[in-house]
Amino acid sequence: MTEPNPGPFALLCEDRRNHREGWLSQGFWALAVYRLSAPRLARRRGIVRTIWGIWTKLAGKWVEVRCGISLPETARIGRRLRIEHFGGIVVHGSSVIGDDCLLRQNVTLGNRSERRPLDAPTLGNRVQVGAGAVILGAVTIGDDAVIGANAVVLSDVPPGARAVGNPATIRMPTPRP
Repeated sequence: MTEPNPGPFALLCEDRRNHREGWLSQGFWALAVYRLSAPRLARRRGIVRTIWGIWTKLAGKWVEVRCGISLPETARIGRRLRIEHFGGIVVHGSSVIGDDCLLRQNVTLGNRSERRPLDAPTLGNRVQVGAGAVILGAVTIGDDAVIGANAVVLSDVPPGARAVGNPATIRMPTPRP
């Protein structure tokens, strides 16, 4: 997330262009609620923040029930996140997701233990996460990494690597001649 943040409405326009179905994409709906909710945390406490908070909770619950996507406003999500297929996507409130990432259906970014509730994954830029993948704990997924479908990732993944299997094994890309 190295690029400057242009603001929630510009981010919404980027997100809409990034989703093939545009306004009809449930992934876009979830991101729209997130983009309009997250700036609330920067405001001082008061009536505006309280009313905004009520809207945030209602809209967030609607997205969770209707789309099956949980994107808490406390997560840090970079630009142009694409949610390819909706349903079963859970992102921990302390997670960090870089720019130009891709999440597919049934992905979980969560903590590993109740004793460390704030430990959450950090995804670099251009990370692709396959369907059903689970990434747990304070792990870092490097830029341009690919997490395979149904992989269970419990340790760091270097930039450009692939993590596949349960538990995930790391495979480095083969150098091109």
